[in-house]
Amino acid sequence: MRFASLYRHTILALAVAVPLSCAAADVPAASPSPANAELAQLFADDQANRNVPRGASIDWETVSVRDERREARVKQLLTADALHAGADFYHAAMILQHADTPDDYLLAHDLCVIAIGKGEARAKWLAAASLDRFLINVGRRQRYATQYETHRSYLPPRLAEVDPAVPDSLRRELGVPSLAEAKEKEATIARAFERQKAAHHQ
Repeated sequence: MRFASLYRHTILALAVAVPLSCAAADVPAASPSPANAELAQLFADDQANRNVPRGASIDWETVSVRDERREARVKQLLTADALHAGADFYHAAMILQHADTPDDYLLAHDLCVIAIGKGEARAKWLAAASLDRFLINVGRRQRYATQYETHRSYLPPRLAEVDPAVPDSLRRELGVPSLAEAKEKEATIARAFERQKAAHHQ
């Protein structure tokens, strides 16, 4: 099922022997690959469906249909070897982490790892979030405290159970808030939820 909350819910190392006569300075640096325009548009559409004006509601049924189309197209592009730039892998990962299955979340995480290797810093937080989403959906505790969930419409989203063995130092390296900050956000979400519920009943 799609993430039920207000917030919806390898590396292959190749050892290459370089002749001593070929100095590093003689090898021109590869030019960064241009971003795939179609993936960039799919990403922009994905975000636009979620960034609505304050006070406006999101029609998740409509968004879910659009998500499924975007996810299918991303997989087609991936199969066609159309992802090259770090931004391509990041854009694809963002779309796939809005999917329905643990396999899609894990694929999103893999794409983030590749994006980071290509210098895409935005993929760091998403690498943590997609892994957390995967773990929660296979019945395990999340590691980086990025995910909030609720299974009842009358209850506010709560921070999903977190593995206490993961230190804040790892969260910091991935651009993720500390555990204390995640818990503070949980409280902020709860207060906003109660205000919204009270306003609805006035």
